[in-house]
Amino acid sequence: MKIENTNMKSFIALSDIISLMNMASGFLSIIFSFNHEFSIAAILMIIAIIFDSADGWVARKINRQDELGFGKNIDSLSDIVSFGVAPAIFLYSCINTTPGIFQIIITLVSLLIIICGVLRLTRYNVIAGKIDTHDFIGFPIPGISLVIGSFYLSGLFNPYIAILLSIIISLLMISKIRYPKFDNIPLIAISSILILILILPIDIILFNINIPATLLLLFCLYYLIVNLIKK
Repeated sequence: MKIENTNMKSFIALSDIISLMNMASGFLSIIFSFNHEFSIAAILMIIAIIFDSADGWVARKINRQDELGFGKNIDSLSDIVSFGVAPAIFLYSCINTTPGIFQIIITLVSLLIIICGVLRLTRYNVIAGKIDTHDFIGFPIPGISLVIGSFYLSGLFNPYIAILLSIIISLLMISKIRYPKFDNIPLIAISSILILILILPIDIILFNINIPATLLLLFCLYYLIVNLIKK
């Protein structure tokens, strides 16, 4: 490849811009976590999932030709920000830690999220197109942001349960358990509506519980547990 062919315009496509929007949402989530604006941080993690879902769809619609793997790499690098670093910082920041053993635990769990996220995405890039399955190998990485984000927004957030869920999901991300891709149209439609309600300033609260966030959390846990039991 000649140097003159390395102009960024030669690589980037519309779907890659959407991937960058995914990354930007994850980065902003990290900033809001640092500032202890956790509801906004959680919503931004969920918005990142929307962009992550959209970039592949756009790439297919525009018939993106990506022989060099630029799109695959930018997608994975964006994912590690939004679904690795963002939930790790969110978890660490929103759990009120004091110096001692508990602070060490939450630090290690946050690090585990990032390590497993990097391993999950790297393995995906290595095996993509080389394995005979349409399923996800290991729990899909956006799931941890969706679980942690919806758990916090639900009003049911408990730091100990959040830590336990983070450990379980992190380990499932690097497992070889197959998780089917989302093809249940009614469930996708309902989930999309719930996400839209969470993003918009619409409060549906019952007994201090955010109903859309709780339903979204239950859908995620159902997907996680049912496919785990099947194996």
